[in-house]
Amino acid sequence: MTKEEKLEIVKKFGKDEKDSGRAEVQIALITKRINDLTDHFNAHKKDHHSRRGLMMLVGKRRRLLDYLAAKDINRYRVVIKELNIRK
Repeated sequence: MTKEEKLEIVKKFGKDEKDSGRAEVQIALITKRINDLTDHFNAHKKDHHSRRGLMMLVGKRRRLLDYLAAKDINRYRVVIKELNIRK
């Protein structure tokens, strides 16, 4: 992920371009990394070390989504709709 892509995601989901701590921003950044790794595994099926990292990212995103759902269900629904995350 390039700096420009990261800045674009932060601007889209955060309050401003420096708001990278917001749960929505973190979920969007993790989703981008998960999608990139998923493409990587189409070419490298036996890369099990990176697959472990992918599973850790999926778990971290799940915990953030659970936190957001408990904190504010409307923000949660907006995020899963924007990112096309199914639950």
